[in-house]
Amino acid sequence: MKRRDFFKIAGLSSIMVNGFPMTPFANSRIARTLANCEEVEDRVLILIQLKGGNDGVNTLIPIAQYDAYAELRPNIKVPDTGPEKYISIDGTLNDPEKVGLHPVMTGFKSLYDDGLLSVVQGVGYENINGSHFKGTDLWLSGGDGTPENFNIKTGWAGRALQAMFPDVMGTPIPDMLYPLGIQVGDPNPSLGFHTETEHQNVINLYGQDPDGFYSLVQTIGGAPLLNIPDSEYGDEIRYIMGVEESVDQYSEYITQAFMAGSNSSATYPQNGFAFQLKTIARLIKGGCKTKIYLCSMGGFDTHGRQIPPEGTILSGGHADLLRTLSDSMRAFMTDLKGLELDDKVMACTFSEFGRCAQENGSAGTDHGTLAPMFIIGKPAKAGVQGTNVDLENLSGDNQLQGQQFDYRQVFAALLQDWLGGNETVMNEALFSGYNKLPIVDTDFVVSPDCYLGVVSTNDLQPLSRNLLVSPNPATSHIEVAFRTDKAYPARLTVHNLSGRMVFGKNVQIQGGNNLFYIPLQQVPAGSYVVRLEHGMSGRGETVRFMKL
Repeated sequence: MKRRDFFKIAGLSSIMVNGFPMTPFANSRIARTLANCEEVEDRVLILIQLKGGNDGVNTLIPIAQYDAYAELRPNIKVPDTGPEKYISIDGTLNDPEKVGLHPVMTGFKSLYDDGLLSVVQGVGYENINGSHFKGTDLWLSGGDGTPENFNIKTGWAGRALQAMFPDVMGTPIPDMLYPLGIQVGDPNPSLGFHTETEHQNVINLYGQDPDGFYSLVQTIGGAPLLNIPDSEYGDEIRYIMGVEESVDQYSEYITQAFMAGSNSSATYPQNGFAFQLKTIARLIKGGCKTKIYLCSMGGFDTHGRQIPPEGTILSGGHADLLRTLSDSMRAFMTDLKGLELDDKVMACTFSEFGRCAQENGSAGTDHGTLAPMFIIGKPAKAGVQGTNVDLENLSGDNQLQGQQFDYRQVFAALLQDWLGGNETVMNEALFSGYNKLPIVDTDFVVSPDCYLGVVSTNDLQPLSRNLLVSPNPATSHIEVAFRTDKAYPARLTVHNLSGRMVFGKNVQIQGGNNLFYIPLQQVPAGSYVVRLEHGMSGRGETVRFMKL
């Protein structure tokens, strides 16, 4: 690919692949730091953005309040009788919890029946913002409508990944370099992966072949640009050229993963969103170690023609969108099962806001407040959380009130219970303690012994006289010795003074004298702290040493 074409097509550090725009986040090696927790490192989270503000009330019909629902939506309501009737998601639920899926969402009903779908009702945040752009930024930044959380400049996913997967030395690492996060299907880099210190490198995938697979083509190449102007435009070009080397690395390894991967015999619908998912499945199968993917569907700003004048509830813009989402996710889950990856992947939908409870005069709905979220995958705790949105308790402009869950409760559960982020990760990503929702099946919830992430510098103060480190100063290794009367599982780690881990492993402490050997050949010179964390308690002892 010619560099001039590279600038023209993407504008910001791109390579060409037959598919969609792909944006990787963070130049970091993902290391295996805990020998007994490999399954955590293979886990993947897929965030699915429903752009435009999904109409949650026609996605999940509040069965127990059907009369009030029909009165608010005389033209666009989903019928409660006949061939277009809503799909009752679960007849065993109590009346306040019973909801009906839009009738085109047979794929979601199948996922629910198979134990692969968790529904969270009435989700929002304090002072919901009705702007598409600001609302999206708030969801991606971990913010809300309060002054202190309204203008966060970084993304919660980017902050979490930086804290969870620091560069690790002195431990076995994969031979390949992969981005921690990849954005698929949107040429505009997402705030969600933006951090204070590392900006995105963008990789684009375009097109598809007749079979719906993607074929990788050329990467960036050509001679460097000459005579760069001394201007703002020139600064942008220099920035792009500065990250090109890392983009080349990403393109090489992503290409290798794609070519090594495959899809199963699952039949995907013929739409762009399904092909995003199909590409992700193939990359995972090919060994790509990316932790978080962000993909998207557009078109949910349904101010008009949710049902066309001559059509039915099964046609129209909103029905088409829900059918695409439902059928594509069903195919994706089938593909993952065929690839034997279904216990490694969870997906979660979100939208910047819901829609007004009352229909407008254009057979559509205007910007609203609360909306449901869907968590999908074998590790999901299937069921419905929360009750019907209250259609008898609307604001003066017919907006839904009575938020049941903060969206950060969902993301907090996915970050810690699914991906294994420690408390430092949670604080970096979401700023304060949000009560995690039980959306991860207990068989898959990460044990605190397997939590990943940097350690708070408050936990690195030299506290212990029981740990002995020698030699100190050290050159090639250290030996950590101590005596205890009890046997217990523990975690032995080495951190720099910023909290970044450079060595880590789970250990079994024996009653009596204990001695552990830690290699330091790949650790740069400097001051470090050894930390011994006591099993499930999280309590730790630390001692400082020097590496020459």
